Amino acid sequence: MLRNVSSLLSLLCFVAFAGSLQVANAQAPTYPPTAKGEVADDYHGQKVADPYRWLEDLGSPGTRAWIEAQNAVTLPFLEKLPQRAALIERLTQLWNYPRTDLPLREAGQIFYRQNTGLQKQSPLYRRTSLTAPAQLLLDPNTLSADGSVSLAQWMPSPDGRYLAYALSQGGADWADVHVREIATGKDLPGVTRWFRFSGISWTKDSKGFFYARFPEPPAGKALEADLKDHQVWYHRAGTAQDQDRLIYWRKELPRYFVGAEVTDDGRYLIVQLNNGTDPKNRLLYADLGDPKHPNIAAPVVAIVDEDIAELSVLGNKGPVLYVRTDLDAPNRRIIAIDPRQRSGRAGWKSVVPESKNALESATMAGDRLFCQYLVDVKSDVRIFSLAGTDEGALDLPGISSVRGMSGRQSVPELFYTVTSPLIAPTVFRYDIATRHSASFAASKPAFDPSPYETRQVFYTSKDGTRIPMFITGRKGLVLDGSNPAWLYGYGGFAVSITPGYRLSLPAWLEMGGIYVQPALRGGAEYGEDWHVAGKFEKKQNVFDDFIAAAEYLVREKYTSPAKLVIEGGSNGGLLVGAVMTQRPELFAVAIPEVGVLDMLRYDLYTGGSAWAVEFGSAQKADQFPYLIRYSPLHNIKPGTCYPATLVVTADHDDRVVPSHSFKFAAALQAAQGCARPVLIRVETQASHGYSPTDKQIAERADVLSFAASQVGIRLPGK
Repeated sequence: MLRNVSSLLSLLCFVAFAGSLQVANAQAPTYPPTAKGEVADDYHGQKVADPYRWLEDLGSPGTRAWIEAQNAVTLPFLEKLPQRAALIERLTQLWNYPRTDLPLREAGQIFYRQNTGLQKQSPLYRRTSLTAPAQLLLDPNTLSADGSVSLAQWMPSPDGRYLAYALSQGGADWADVHVREIATGKDLPGVTRWFRFSGISWTKDSKGFFYARFPEPPAGKALEADLKDHQVWYHRAGTAQDQDRLIYWRKELPRYFVGAEVTDDGRYLIVQLNNGTDPKNRLLYADLGDPKHPNIAAPVVAIVDEDIAELSVLGNKGPVLYVRTDLDAPNRRIIAIDPRQRSGRAGWKSVVPESKNALESATMAGDRLFCQYLVDVKSDVRIFSLAGTDEGALDLPGISSVRGMSGRQSVPELFYTVTSPLIAPTVFRYDIATRHSASFAASKPAFDPSPYETRQVFYTSKDGTRIPMFITGRKGLVLDGSNPAWLYGYGGFAVSITPGYRLSLPAWLEMGGIYVQPALRGGAEYGEDWHVAGKFEKKQNVFDDFIAAAEYLVREKYTSPAKLVIEGGSNGGLLVGAVMTQRPELFAVAIPEVGVLDMLRYDLYTGGSAWAVEFGSAQKADQFPYLIRYSPLHNIKPGTCYPATLVVTADHDDRVVPSHSFKFAAALQAAQGCARPVLIRVETQASHGYSPTDKQIAERADVLSFAASQVGIRLPGK
């Protein structure tokens, strides 16, 4: 599969599950006072107050002082929780095993990242063959003592001589790309800056790579700068960035994201344009000519220059492109396009027709199409020839997910990762010739899953829609309403939340908890129709699905409101903020992480404008009414008893700026009508989806111990 173009839509990554703990009737802390301003905005004739607007100025002395004052309350509170020390010990054990990321084959070699267990970041290795010993290529742990400089991306050149790698501060989306000569371990001159929402794609001659960047933001405003004018450039290795060549820029589409990637054979450059996070895209290409002497100045020609459907190029055979699309197929299918033909869409050929199950992902490897379908949210990977002949399926566990597939069109193999709530992610290699899979790297955490099981149930949402849900807990679970339950959700941006392992999940299970994950509308678990049913004015369906999941758990006596914890990150943070303000009596604990919590102003900062194609914008008179109805910040009611809340954010989050969390926490503290605590935890040198291992463990211990202290459970023997 073309790796980089497809990554452009990963703009709201979901936050992995933590765990939980409690102190049922703990005294609420004394919160630092938060000043209120007199700011109010006029939205289409309706005045809306925004008293905490000043917290949007992330670098101001006032905001920094507010963060310090909040930390002075939060950190001592968390440190004194009775289970925290025991949880740090247990989580350290659970993290401490070798973990291997999905490999990439290039230049006949195998490249992959692997963490021995407790390293702050995973170093990058290579093997010259499947059985050869691993060679260390790049250890990001040497770049900064505290792990604050993260290895965000990497890509070897086609001849294996160079390694392009992107570094970011605190895991921010902004990154700088360096080029290292692998044989000497020395970096070449020239650093590529303002790289963001992009892949790295080398030309076949290994002399340079295509990438996407934004113009340089205003000084001191990188973390909150508005994002416009995404552009494709070509960088020649060893040269200064001011010598880079501009390849493609649509000035009339300033809010579109653009990506570019070279096909495996080096002949074509595939260009994709997306209106923000809308999965529909425009598709273009350039014929680079002889891959050994590519013409990077070749004209970029449109195949489809309108937003009619998703068109994701998997690979090519000669001039024919194999494309996953939802055009006339909400569950998606695979078609073949020869862009040389002048017949347009009439000449497109169906290769793998639409199925009753959603085609979640597809990869082209060894002249085969590996198609991952979701069968009631469980993975089923079917194998097809390039003519569309069904050649069988991968052998997968019953309730499991395939989290990533990697292959080369000229190599008869596929690497893929399998996981389930009770199986740590494990990389396998499928040999196309023998049709046999074998483990590439085993995953054996310090956890015995045999006493536990995952079951799938279905429940009915408010409007009658049937929703699937996975429940993981101890075998023989007694349904008497006494089980602490952790309910995790996302529901948006066509992101499918499939059953998978969380590093801290075993600790929650060992404390007697159950973990619950519904497939909410807004995702793509049942194709594009499922996504559309949870966006724009239909976003309330997502919240209703989540509330109905909680009601099902209570009704069927899996748990009770006094034992129910809810968590979600990013768009899932919005989910938690919305449902806890709509139904505060239904939950004991709420963990909104890096959440989109101010729905009236989210689109004014960083990549927020890209989400308007999912949420809508308060600037539009027809969209403002439904946004303000569910915006978490604007639906906090003074004197209401809200769940015990731990708001989690990060100071280098330049995707969902932390001011969302700051304003929400301040408003919730002022409104809380009972003794349940409302705290905010601000991680330093971390971002929307990154923090080093030691900080991950500390954060998960804080979240788990906070929740457990509210629902009254403990680790066995602690």
